[in-house]
Formats: sequence, structure tokens, C-alpha cells
Amino acid sequence: MSVTVFVPLDAAALAVGADKVAAAIEREASARNLDVTVVRNGSRGMLWLETLVEVRTDKGRVSYGPVKASDVPSLFDAGFLTGGDHRLAHGVTAEIPFLKGQTRLTFARCGVTDPLSLEDYRHYKGLKGLEAAVAMAPAEIVKQVTDSGLRGRGGAGFPTGIKWKTVADARADQKYIVCNADEGDSGTFADRMIMEGDPFVLIEGMAIAAIAVGATKGYIYTRSEYPHAIAIMQEAIAIARREGMLGASVLGSPHAFDMEVRVGAGAYVCGEETSLLNSLEGKRGIVRAKPPLPALEGLFGKPTVVNNVMSLASVPVILDRGAQFYRDFGVGRSHGTIPIQLAGNLKHGGLYETAFGLTLGQLVNDIGGGTISGRPVKAVQVGGPLGAYFPPALFDTVFDYEAFAAAGGLIGHAGIVVFDETVDMLAQARFAMEFCAIESCGKCTPCRIGAVRGVETVDRIARGDAAAIPLLESLCSTMKSGSLCALGGFTPYPVMSALTHFPQDFDRMKEAAE
Repeated sequence: MSVTVFVPLDAAALAVGADKVAAAIEREASARNLDVTVVRNGSRGMLWLETLVEVRTDKGRVSYGPVKASDVPSLFDAGFLTGGDHRLAHGVTAEIPFLKGQTRLTFARCGVTDPLSLEDYRHYKGLKGLEAAVAMAPAEIVKQVTDSGLRGRGGAGFPTGIKWKTVADARADQKYIVCNADEGDSGTFADRMIMEGDPFVLIEGMAIAAIAVGATKGYIYTRSEYPHAIAIMQEAIAIARREGMLGASVLGSPHAFDMEVRVGAGAYVCGEETSLLNSLEGKRGIVRAKPPLPALEGLFGKPTVVNNVMSLASVPVILDRGAQFYRDFGVGRSHGTIPIQLAGNLKHGGLYETAFGLTLGQLVNDIGGGTISGRPVKAVQVGGPLGAYFPPALFDTVFDYEAFAAAGGLIGHAGIVVFDETVDMLAQARFAMEFCAIESCGKCTPCRIGAVRGVETVDRIARGDAAAIPLLESLCSTMKSGSLCALGGFTPYPVMSALTHFPQDFDRMKEAAE
């Protein structure tokens, strides 16, 4: 009887030698005359254990990691094909505390299935949401998504159902679904994990959105730095088209919908929806003034739904299990689950999907395990390079949109980057301004000029000019209120939070005296 062994094809696993591990397992099995089938799955998200090798046994999947190619012979010697003990053994995968504590709705299949097997996808409850959608009136689909409380997972937190209703109510001869997969925030990788590990859930979510608003064409806009995700998505779309999940008759219904992947050059500002749309149209990726809203005049001037990967990938479970099921997870106005990406100086970096409501301290210390350096945590940046820096004094902040806003921060794409006590927060403030200066599209003066002046002003402070601090504060206020989009408008968040919570790092005259 053949034994099934799972080796991830996720980019994080490939970066640490997953292809070599898979090849070594196949070679060793052949040399020992053993019948082994190697399945390349997505990642479970426990990145400190990659390459994570799993074996299907009578007691469930048993895992070993981090495995290198050189470890493979000893795994066979230890009887890992039947779940044998080994120094890299972690027992039944589902019982690993990091995984067991999660509520996986969007990522339920990620790391479990062969990403390009539609049969696998169906077996693990895929397509149920789309099957429900084709039997519903479009307005009812929109109502389900609205009632679920789903908000945009790309950063803004705007109610998804309201956006869909605006597009659904618009009159036009053509409408579009655009998936924003331009994942450019530091410490984020959830979009990539879905595209590489469970691409059909994104296709299903986009097809449901299309039926709901009357769109017939969709685009996934991603960055050239994601070659593995691009290749898998393109192949998955071809399979979906061949199997009737896409095309002139979605699952045999009267609804037509097709889609394709478009690749951008990696400009950070193209994560902003109007810049993205310009890029999709073959124009320079610069911000458009609003109004008109993309929901009314978006791609090629037509009504367009622009949603993040996580927003669209969350839709199938809502249509399958119902709006109330999804809404019951979370706290306050933050409903459902959120895939939190733990990165930086952290023992247990990876993806952790959970309902809104944990505190920042729980995520960093209990789930992330604290710093890998063993030094105390000094700062945590949440929400990418434009997110605020939180000190341990704010670790009781609940992970939900309103709580973070009240504390002067933002959840963004839910990336958490941890820094220990060796970090220089003035240098981090300078980086934020420099990042904005480099990535600015140049459309508006507060961002284009303000970021350059910001770098100069931080440099003055670094030279001991304390009089430049009020100037930095004034500059941040101008950028926040005067910029056209979030790039210039949110750059003050990391700068001002660094200045507010870590003033000692800005007092260079005092440092010089000491």
C-alpha cells in the first residue's frame, strides 16, 4: 500500500529547501523499494518548522520539521512512514498548539490539500459556497455578505457588502471584479499563502462576487515578486475553466464569469485601489482623485468591485455556512476571523487565523513565543510599513479595528513585526519617511515633497537638533490631512508613534552628554 507524504510547495518552504527535501524522499523511497507518493501541498503557516514534512497515518497526519534533505535517511530509519519517533517529530499535526488554537475558516484547506486538485478541494468542502450562490438571487448573496459583517481585510476595514451593493445597483453594460493581491506590506504573506496553497477558494470567492453584482470578467492583480503564486493561480484558473467553475456557464448556471492574472512591477502604491486600476489599464500607477468611486467608475470607467485576497477568500464559507455563523466570531464591529501574520524577531513566526478579540500581548508572547533573540520586546509594528509602533505598555490592546484606531494604530493587512530592545526607533522613523519618498507616485505634494523633507528633518534630530522635533510633528500633520491616499496619509503613523512612545531615542543631545 502506498504511503502519502506531504511536502509544501509554498514559497517560504521552498526558500529553505523544500524541493530538495521532496526529491530526497523520492530517492530514498526508491532506493529502499518503498511505495511512497509525495504530494506538494501548501504551508500550514508554522514557518519556523519549514520544511514541515507530514505523513498520512492511521492516527492522522504526523509531522516532522524543520526537515533538511540531509535528515531524510534518518527519518526513514526511524520509521517516519508509520509515524515513528524522531528528533524532528511533532506528533499529530492538528495537535500542535500553534495550529490547535486557531479558528481556521479562510485557511481551512491551506496546507491540507494539493492546491491544484479540484477533487481535493471538493472533498474538503470546497465549492459549497458557489453552489449555494448559483441557486440564489444576486441581491440575496449581497445581503448574506452584508449581514456577515465582513470588512475589507486589505487594510481599510470597509464593509464588503456595502461595496458590493453599490456595484450591484449601478447600471452598466460591463462590470468587473478586481482582486487586489498586491501584497507589499512588510511582515505579510497571507495572500501569497492562499494563492499558493488554496487557489480555488479565491477563484470561488471571485465567482460568487461576480454573480452577486452582475460582473462577467475578473482580474487578480499581483506583483512580479510572487512567481510561484502567479504560476499556481494561472494553472488553477485553467483547471477551473476546464471543469466549468468558470466560463460561459458557472457550474451550469446562467451566469458567465471568467478571470485572469495580471502582474505588476511591484510598486507599493499600486496596493491602493485606484493606482492598481490605472496599472491594470496599462497606465502609470498613480492615485486617482475620489470621487468618482471605483464602485461606480472603476476599471475602464466601469463599476468595479476591488477587494483584497482575504476578503474574497472569506466569502465562500459565508455562503456555505451562513451570515450568522460568520458574524458570531469576533468582537464589537470586527466580525469573523483574521489571518494574523507574525514576523520579525519572534520564535514562532507564521500565520495564525483566529477570531478578532485576542490582545496584542497574547499574539506576541503566548502565540509568537516572544523574541528569538531572548531580549525583551521593545516595539511591535502592526499593519505594515505605514503601521504604528506599539510598546509593551499597549499590549493589552484588543486586536480589532476600533481598538487599534483608538490607540493610534491600524490593523492594515494584519502583519505584526516584532523588534527587541536593540532597535533604534529614530532610525525606524527615518525609514518610514524614506520608504514613502521612494514609493510615492508623485501625484500629491504632501506625500511627494513631505516625505523628502521628513528624511531631512529626522536627520537633523539625529544630529542633536531638538528644535526640529516640532517641525517633524507639523510635517506629519500636513501629510496626514493633505495626502490623496494612504501612502502619504499613513506614513505619520510609524513616525509619530515612534516619537510618542520612544522619546528617548530622539533625544540625541542627552545621548551625547551621557
